[in-house]
Amino acid sequence: MWRTARRLHTALAGSVLTASDLRVPRLATVDLSGRATLEVVPRGKHVLHRIEGDLTLHSHLRMDGSWRVHRGRVPREVLARHTVRAVLRTAEVTVVGDQLGMLDLVRTSEEASVVGHLGPDLLDPGFDRERAVANVARDPRPIGEALLDQRNLAGIGTIFASEPLFLTGTHPWRPAVELGPDRVAEVIDTARKMLVRSARLGRTATRGDQPEDTWVHARRGLPCRRCGGLIRLAPIGQQPQQRVLSYCPRCQGGLAPTDDGAPQGRLGPRTT
Repeated sequence: MWRTARRLHTALAGSVLTASDLRVPRLATVDLSGRATLEVVPRGKHVLHRIEGDLTLHSHLRMDGSWRVHRGRVPREVLARHTVRAVLRTAEVTVVGDQLGMLDLVRTSEEASVVGHLGPDLLDPGFDRERAVANVARDPRPIGEALLDQRNLAGIGTIFASEPLFLTGTHPWRPAVELGPDRVAEVIDTARKMLVRSARLGRTATRGDQPEDTWVHARRGLPCRRCGGLIRLAPIGQQPQQRVLSYCPRCQGGLAPTDDGAPQGRLGPRTT
């Protein structure tokens, strides 16, 4: 999301919108043409596109959404997709929002109505570490679930929960409140370093200079890089927010309570 917002900001900031097409019923009659983009900023997993006139176009990609910047002619088949939710044009570019999970137009002065519930953003230069640690450290749920709750702190998904929990030797299903502030801070600091590095490099970077590689995420059925035991995958949280985390039972304190211990095969063709 950080990279998406940065790409949109570079393409749109300071430019006047020459046309807009918002393809959701409640925004179908909105015309943003004639207004300049002030900035595009990320907030956790949300994108805030701030426009002249105290307006913010708010979007969330969820799992499958995207914002693409097109220079020159946009293929007709791209614009005709039934999944396209927004098309914004300037004199230089056309920006297409496809399969967006959320799209709202709110007053910039009232952005809290769409992102006010979020905790401190790990990629915010002014990240409130103390508040984030306090939010997670008092959470009675498993630490993995607490990290994924965007109300505690914003920006962590399954990759950046699984990886720091492994590196700190923390069992993902242990209640966060039992860990204490120091261990919680260690996990959060590790996650933030990974996120900042990944944002700067433009790729997932949880193992330093090892490109597109991880310690445990997406390595189910493969040997642990530390102990040689097999990496496993297990669900965490309650529906409809339930997710799955990768972990090493040997390095992180045993099987998850949601893991029956049955053999788990490898995920796809990956062998590294």
